[in-house]
Amino acid sequence: MNDQYNRSWPGQEPDEPRRAQWPAGDEPQWPGGNEAPPRAPRRPAPQWPNGNEQQRPARRPELDRTQRRVPPPPGRRPPSRQPGRPQGAPPDRPPRDGYRPPVPTEPEPEPSLLTHTELGSAGYTNDGYESGPIDAPTEFADDDPGEPETDNEGKAKPELTRRQRKKRLWRRVRRTLYVMAGLGVVIPAAAFTIAYFLVDVPTPEQVLADQSQVVTYYYADNTVMGKDIPDSGNRQILKPGEIPEVMKHAAYAAEDATFETNSGFDLTGIFRAVYNNFTGGTGGGSTISQQYIKKATENEEHTLTRKATELVKSFKLNRTQSKDEIIAGYLNIVFFGRGAYGVQAAAHVYFNKDAAQLTPSEAAFLAGLIQGPSRSENTEYTTRRWNYVMDNMVKYNWLPAADRQAAQYPTPQPKSQAKAQAISGPNAFIQAQVEDELANAGYPKERLQTGGYNIYTTIDPKAQQQMEQAVNDIMKGQPDELREAMVAVSPKDGGVVAYYGGPNKPGVDEVDWANTMRNPGSSFKPFDLTALLQTGKGLGETYNGTSPQEFGKNADGTARKVTNAGAANSCSEQCTVAEAMKISANTVFYGMVYNDGTPEHDGLGYQAVVKAANQAGINNLDDVHDANVSIGGGTARATALEMASSYATFAGDGARHPQHFVAKVTSPGGEVVYQPPTDAKPAFANSQDKSKQIAGNVTTALKPVIGFTKLTCPSNHECAGKTGTQQYKDTGMNSDVWMVGYTPSIAVSSWVGTPTPGPIKDKNGKSISSSGLPALMWQEFLTNYLKDKPAEKFPTVQPIGKTPEQATTSTVTTTTPPTNTTTPPSSPPESSSPETPSSSSERTRTRTSPPSSSRPNGGIILPPGNTDSSG
Repeated sequence: MNDQYNRSWPGQEPDEPRRAQWPAGDEPQWPGGNEAPPRAPRRPAPQWPNGNEQQRPARRPELDRTQRRVPPPPGRRPPSRQPGRPQGAPPDRPPRDGYRPPVPTEPEPEPSLLTHTELGSAGYTNDGYESGPIDAPTEFADDDPGEPETDNEGKAKPELTRRQRKKRLWRRVRRTLYVMAGLGVVIPAAAFTIAYFLVDVPTPEQVLADQSQVVTYYYADNTVMGKDIPDSGNRQILKPGEIPEVMKHAAYAAEDATFETNSGFDLTGIFRAVYNNFTGGTGGGSTISQQYIKKATENEEHTLTRKATELVKSFKLNRTQSKDEIIAGYLNIVFFGRGAYGVQAAAHVYFNKDAAQLTPSEAAFLAGLIQGPSRSENTEYTTRRWNYVMDNMVKYNWLPAADRQAAQYPTPQPKSQAKAQAISGPNAFIQAQVEDELANAGYPKERLQTGGYNIYTTIDPKAQQQMEQAVNDIMKGQPDELREAMVAVSPKDGGVVAYYGGPNKPGVDEVDWANTMRNPGSSFKPFDLTALLQTGKGLGETYNGTSPQEFGKNADGTARKVTNAGAANSCSEQCTVAEAMKISANTVFYGMVYNDGTPEHDGLGYQAVVKAANQAGINNLDDVHDANVSIGGGTARATALEMASSYATFAGDGARHPQHFVAKVTSPGGEVVYQPPTDAKPAFANSQDKSKQIAGNVTTALKPVIGFTKLTCPSNHECAGKTGTQQYKDTGMNSDVWMVGYTPSIAVSSWVGTPTPGPIKDKNGKSISSSGLPALMWQEFLTNYLKDKPAEKFPTVQPIGKTPEQATTSTVTTTTPPTNTTTPPSSPPESSSPETPSSSSERTRTRTSPPSSSRPNGGIILPPGNTDSSG
């Protein structure tokens, strides 16, 4: 029997709640009044015919097992019916007034286990359910007649009809498409979102930092000297506000008409590019933002990963930067051909103008080159692209139709004329000096190219041309092995006005001789005088000016001799400093400096001279350890640049300005980013007045030298200067020849020598003296430079110490050996130190040739018996 719906014991009414049985007469009584009435008695059991015999209701005919009904599918409920009641029987009427007649009950049998009672056996009470097979749920017979049936053994359902199969197929297709559509949207959207937060977009500053740009050099009058072009090509950066609107519109028309409205990518363009790839067409789908990302990151890989990342970066770029910044960055780095990167460089190489001056036709020409820069010289291609851009500009209302009709194809300048102005020749040495100066100031070449800076130099283009002309005029026809250098420095601020280090001929002569250290010879004597003036002694001090003279002994015990250049360069035993400077008496200045700790030789000491030279502007004297420095010999060496700068300190009244080639450095937009310090400081004393007095006394001593050397100072100008020669070994011929002099407005040094120190001769085979080639170059340049310049004179200063008028001097015209008597200074400077004959340093440096294999001025120290000399 199926008891799944019967939760009562056998013999009890099905589905009635089980209640405790009360003994007869003990059933609780309900109180009267308004209390609820007692429970109605149970209805008596139905009476069946044939007396007391109970009969089962008629059973439905059993169904064939092959026609069994299946349970309803999940979610559907079978039709409800009351247990124990024949299906289809009318429901009980509700009791009237809540009363239900009692139902007679029979004595309940002893409960027994269901498992021990056989179906239909005695003791198994009728529960009102049909006694059919338990696996034949007839109540489900009419649930879903449209569903296919199955048998007991779980065999396959009957074959569906064609309509059912078609319906099921489309249902599956729809679901698959829904899933695919969902995945096609959700997954890319999720990937896009994640990538957006992971990728970085280049900032304008980062892009500019990765671009090597052209550095432009200017003369002092703001004319272009030349350009330093990096290996990556000609490139100049403009700020967003410096790019004209006409160039922006031309770029939009050529590359991305929706740039101002799209979000960094164009779906229509992407689909068009895909179509072109499949059909063999041309044209891509990249927007200007995507192209900018590709060029800024230098990632040209043809991969889907790169393309997808580029799209995300482009979108993020448009969310983080303005359209003006993006188009400016793009037009600054895109390649236009002819080695030009960026629209500014392109405007110069094609039309020789700034980008701000481009016409619509010229802008369209340049924009048309973006897709094919290598075809810039193909007129057919550039014309077709120009027409395309111009038409698009009209289409998108960036150019009036009337202007389009009147426009003519712009013919660019010939490529041969478009070459950038690279710096070469003598100016290349100026560029090198500028780069060194800026590198020391924190602007190395890499930083200059990154910033695309404009460098304004102190070089006067007219003075530079006059200097080169003077060199060419004087050195014309001279032996090819001779080398020359000239430098001019302004005493007013220390700026280099003109600089010639040589012709800079590739493969022939590429050395900057103006920046090469050589022995300065007698042109170093003004620093001896400066050291003397710092002790309070003046031009009237007297020393032995005869020649030759002995100063201690050499290492081999022989006498150390110093000679003058000749009779005209010697004077008496009581030779004033002023006279000795005019005639360049070596013995006077050597005796002034030499100090061996004895009363006879208690000179200034070489340290005092080194200090004075450093104060004036000579920096490379660390190897000087003897008195040879007094006449610019031995290890005392300097460059033409240093000599001009140090003499400029004398011309500037003792105020030393930092030597410099750079006036200022500006950004491409004109902002000044660097200016060198030009503040002067007293060079030779703590106060400017004292330093000016010392410099003025030096100038007083150097003015007569010009006439003595048979040079002429330009009219209405005063000049002062000093010649210098360096004799080569014992040849009696010079290896280095100098002329250094100045006026109140300019200081100029001039040098002639050979690459390797050796005897130098002019085109006539004669030895070159200090009044020869370098003096002539100096005079010609100064004459041309000061032409039409205001008249100038040196200021008058108070003499220091004894004046020449207070001393008696006489010029000695013989070379009789001296008696070695000098007038010792009243008190040596504190910085002096004895230089004894036994000093190994003194013996080594005075008897042997200096590093340049030359001997100072006329052979300061000569072997015994050799009295040959030069001045």
